[in-house]
Amino acid sequence: MNFADFWYIVARSRDLRADTVLARSVLGEWLVVFRGAGGEAVALRDRCLHRNSRLSPGKVCQGQLHCPYHGWVYDQAGRVVAVPAEGPDFRPTQTRKARNYLTREQDGYVYVCLSEHPAEDLAPFAMPFYGQPGWTSVRVINRFPNNVTNCVENFIDIPHTASVHPGVFRKARQQPLEMTVERWRGSVLVEYRNETTNLGWFSRFLNRRGQAIKHSDRFYMPNVTCVEYILGPHRHLLITSQAVPETENSTLVYTDVTYNYGLWNTLARPLVWWTAQYIIRQDIRILQIQGETIARYGTQFAHTPADTIHGFVESIRGAIAAGKDPRQLPDQSVTVKFWV
Repeated sequence: MNFADFWYIVARSRDLRADTVLARSVLGEWLVVFRGAGGEAVALRDRCLHRNSRLSPGKVCQGQLHCPYHGWVYDQAGRVVAVPAEGPDFRPTQTRKARNYLTREQDGYVYVCLSEHPAEDLAPFAMPFYGQPGWTSVRVINRFPNNVTNCVENFIDIPHTASVHPGVFRKARQQPLEMTVERWRGSVLVEYRNETTNLGWFSRFLNRRGQAIKHSDRFYMPNVTCVEYILGPHRHLLITSQAVPETENSTLVYTDVTYNYGLWNTLARPLVWWTAQYIIRQDIRILQIQGETIARYGTQFAHTPADTIHGFVESIRGAIAAGKDPRQLPDQSVTVKFWV
């Protein structure tokens, strides 16, 4: 197993129109993404076979991609189907074929897998409650100047919220919390206890009555996090992020904020979008600072019991980096007390 075996988002389906050409990077591989003649999503290596121009600045005509340099034309399979300079003498050949990649569309996203033979049990992640009655999803896309491991750890890390998001998501109260962290078959499952009203001003909307909060965090290999809050009927919120590795220090994150607020669903949409972007911008800034420091001094981290989540995430991603299946790691469960 390696990171190329998994499926990664490269676009929202609605953003990939018939005349759209998108440039994307996944695991350092340059991709050009467009729609073929039948409307299907197509991903090719972003390199023309002729003189090594990138294809992504080109245009799509009737589902075929035209190189911007000398006009070579590629179909949805990556085959060169026309060369203007050869005129009527053009003949297609087996060697004139760009590398193409498997694509899927699911839950309003376009996915790409870089492996030629993806495993059947490594399908694209299903976004929770997407399109289901009573649920609304707000989608945001942001680029983080850091790697996937540090991003996903940030997304499911409570202790940083009082410092990075003071008053918005939490306040520093030295409130004792307890969490059970479980590593199980390539996932990290976290359940929190004793969490009540410390959600900053967001609690005025989510939890005005100060009810008991059911809060859980999840990490799914290799790049998905899901934060879930349940505060009673019609007070259910999930924040699901898929962190796409562009390069070693650049990650494009697609985030769904999915909620069931009953009659408030439509009215809440602008507030949910604004709050998500406000919090994410704060995380981008702190992860940029972390990334710059790691670039200079390396990844020697000091740990507290609250960092148990980080250790489990790193063990899973480390196994994949070593070519191993993290589902074979021993199951482990730890209960930790910490303060926020």
